[in-house]
Amino acid sequence: MGVFAVTKVSEGPVRPSAATPSETLPLAWVDRYPTHRGLVESVHVYLHHDGAVQAPVPVVDGEVEAAAPGEKKVRAAAKARKPLAAVVRGALADALVHYYPFAGRIVEDTPGRPAVLCSGEGVYFVEAAANCTLADVNFLERPLLLTKEQLVPCPTPEQWAVEPHNSLAMIQVTTFTCGGFVIGLRTNHAVADGTGAAQFLNAVGDLARGLPEPRVKPVVWGRERFPDPDIKPGPLPELPVLPLQYIAFDFPAAYLGKLKAQYAASTGGKICSAFDVVIAKLWQCRTRAIGPGPGAEVKLCFFASVRHVLQLESGYWGNAIFPVKVSAPAEKVAASSVIELVGMVREAKRRVSDECLSWAESRTGGRDPFQMTFNYESVYVSDWSKLGFNDVDYGYGTPSAAGPLVNCDLISSVIVMRAPAPLAGTRLLASCVTREHADDFAGRMREDLV
Repeated sequence: MGVFAVTKVSEGPVRPSAATPSETLPLAWVDRYPTHRGLVESVHVYLHHDGAVQAPVPVVDGEVEAAAPGEKKVRAAAKARKPLAAVVRGALADALVHYYPFAGRIVEDTPGRPAVLCSGEGVYFVEAAANCTLADVNFLERPLLLTKEQLVPCPTPEQWAVEPHNSLAMIQVTTFTCGGFVIGLRTNHAVADGTGAAQFLNAVGDLARGLPEPRVKPVVWGRERFPDPDIKPGPLPELPVLPLQYIAFDFPAAYLGKLKAQYAASTGGKICSAFDVVIAKLWQCRTRAIGPGPGAEVKLCFFASVRHVLQLESGYWGNAIFPVKVSAPAEKVAASSVIELVGMVREAKRRVSDECLSWAESRTGGRDPFQMTFNYESVYVSDWSKLGFNDVDYGYGTPSAAGPLVNCDLISSVIVMRAPAPLAGTRLLASCVTREHADDFAGRMREDLV
């Protein structure tokens, strides 16, 4: 067997395809939060690329017929003659006209008040080709058989003079010999949360498919409507050195449906989500496996979108997230059923609106609700299952899988994703227990799975 490798065919900036405003846009309080200043890396796996755009639109006498009310597409046959990377590159240039801040840079003329300089300098873009099929590298399941540097743009300072934490987005398109391809994405959390980054990528997909404009019209900035409370962010916490083990779990839709039905039956018809079930199961099994000492508190934390709470406009793509924290004595969590813990998660969710408004209106007494404590008794969950990345279609169908490239190996963390096609259900990528607890944790998590 030969060595699997990725060759970078071309790389450099992609600039907006039309003139865009030149201005400096201030970041919101939550954008400026210290933990948000950096690039989030993800990979999006597409199994097929046969050179033909799906669902071609009829062309009559040189005119494109409407694909749907208010939408038009370009001639599919003409698109099919373009290389995949050229299609994505052109769509990216067009999308940057609508999302022009992404083509800028983060600057900090005033200490502690970073802002986005809309310079139109572009997004770093890489076209690459692998010498293998996606099957050869196990469809990029963990552990990865290709390195991170092969899958996402990692330009040298000579290639890209902007420091990574001041860059807003980088994209790589890697084609595989089987006809599949992978989008490697790096977006700066300071300008977009997961929902916002997915909205941007969906816009690129819309334009790649030939729509005249993105289906979701973006709010250009909108930070003036976002709260700027008089709260000084707490210091970055010290991270423990934890030799965490990586473990993946797939929860079939039938299993999740059974537990959701049990929750409804026990609460007189109340509903819960697959996410609620999965993290309740995680919290229970992890607590039982690690066996915290007497009197210990165990904590579960995840972030929720609060666009509806803050009444932000549709199309807002900046950070609009707020932490949901659940804390309880370890003995209680270990002794509770999954259904009982789902109830605790749902109760924490119900408190979010009031807690978020207190923060937005500076009614927290100066307390920073985003301040976290990172220790082995705490686990942090990131939900990628409903952000919108699984819906991105460049004309060749939606991805079989889309999620973060790596887990943090210093923080007890878990990623929740859609299970890769053709599986139906939820995938959980866990990096939350040490080796001494890994087998016990994995065994408990896999109990009763069907």
